[in-house]
Amino acid sequence: MDVMDTAARLLRLLSLLQARTHWPGEELSERLGVTPRTVRRDVTRLRSLGYPVQAELGTHGGYRLGASGRLPPLLLDDDEAVAIAVGLGVAATTAVSGVADGAVAALAKLDQVLPVRLRERVSAVRASTVQLPGPELPRVDADVLVVLATGCRRTEGVRFGYLDHQGRAGERSVEPYRIVHTGRRWYLVARDRDRADWRTFRVDRVREPVLTGRHHEHTDPPDAVAMVSEGTNLAPWSIQARLRVPFGLAEARRRFPPSVGVLEPDGEPDEHNAPSAILRVAANDLGPLVSFVAGLDCEVDVLAPEELRVAVRDHGARLAARHGRPPPA
Repeated sequence: MDVMDTAARLLRLLSLLQARTHWPGEELSERLGVTPRTVRRDVTRLRSLGYPVQAELGTHGGYRLGASGRLPPLLLDDDEAVAIAVGLGVAATTAVSGVADGAVAALAKLDQVLPVRLRERVSAVRASTVQLPGPELPRVDADVLVVLATGCRRTEGVRFGYLDHQGRAGERSVEPYRIVHTGRRWYLVARDRDRADWRTFRVDRVREPVLTGRHHEHTDPPDAVAMVSEGTNLAPWSIQARLRVPFGLAEARRRFPPSVGVLEPDGEPDEHNAPSAILRVAANDLGPLVSFVAGLDCEVDVLAPEELRVAVRDHGARLAARHGRPPPA
């Protein structure tokens, strides 16, 4: 019983250390129902098992769980366990190479320890879920993502090979800022040192990234999501449209996410000062833009280009002529 009590207490201590960055020794003693001396012994046991528990002396001293040690056991409630199991099942089909195998292995381990009641819940979700096949997308190397994400977190420069949209290879030295996932592709937003400007890079085109050890500070970083949205929704297309929609910027963002287009404040509101915003969308032909405008469930002003205004007007006239009278018997 003493051995079992000690094991249970160590797991409880680990759980507490994960929950907060700092614990005073006396508070840990109260939570565990033991003396401060026993807490010190348990900390020593955890260290011997590879967990880097750090002790801080002084008036505000206590204990904290450091980094770079063994992965602590996860203590999950029922909902958390089901969410992770379902998430791992989705990750097993991800477009990030190297993640699928790890997800399958982790899912196998989790299945072994799931209680029967939870395994039934997970099985019910899996059995009733069918994934709609989408277009085949370039796969992203998980190691590449890790290096880029580390550079973002540490504000440390990264150097890598890169294939541009024409397939030309080159070298880039950047100051990484954010990684943006659009649901289809991954993008790195970074300041390009050689061009002294902010750029977006498709992660699947990045080759052999390395951390340079050179740290930086972002003094005026851009809106990473807006930058990727503009680069993916506007830049590749030949016709760009500016639409005024009758919503304030906050409401417009709720209705038109970054995957639809780029939103801007309206610098020239109407004479009634009604809330409005500018939505920028693009396409290679007028047809999709006409369909987009016609499908909006709100009043919209086509500000540019003029040929889109004409096409929308003609489209509306044809609809009115055809549907403004009763159908033939």
